[in-house]
Amino acid sequence: MIWAIFGYLLGSVPFGIVITRAMGLGDLRQIGSGNIGATNVLRTGNKPAALATLLLDSGKGAIAVLIARQFGGADAALLAGAAAFLGHCFPVWLGFKGGKGVATFLGTMIALHWPVGLAACAVWLATAAVSRISSLSALVAATSAPLLALGLGRPWLALAAVFMTALIFLRHHANIRRLMDGSEPKIGRK
Repeated sequence: MIWAIFGYLLGSVPFGIVITRAMGLGDLRQIGSGNIGATNVLRTGNKPAALATLLLDSGKGAIAVLIARQFGGADAALLAGAAAFLGHCFPVWLGFKGGKGVATFLGTMIALHWPVGLAACAVWLATAAVSRISSLSALVAATSAPLLALGLGRPWLALAAVFMTALIFLRHHANIRRLMDGSEPKIGRK
């Protein structure tokens, strides 16, 4: 239980909001999509802020996993990573209104089993290079992770990835509608 609480609280830190406020870019929830993640930070036009948000949001998932693994073992690591992901999506500090979880998901996957995590990142990059649509890249990468985990003989990781992927799809419901009607914005568009 302590690893779930630890992971959740770490995941709840809204780095996108912290960074945009610290850099004088305004309240991120009033910009673009209103989301607290790196894609929306990019809509401010500040690429270093977006990169910092991406690294910190993915890092909080990875750090939760690594610390829990060191002191609690593999099961604690899986629990802490899933909880960090939930914390990002439903942060206590923001009234449980958080981000879509993609960066935290990828950081968690890298720390849980780096071949799965890096392969999912590669899928994101390849999809983004072709489509130039962040949400589509996220959905394809998230869908690939459970399949990659199963293919590499990691059924418990696949199960955790299915849970997180399902939540990513739920959090992207508006993006999916826009993808279907062709109005989803391209990467870098303000």
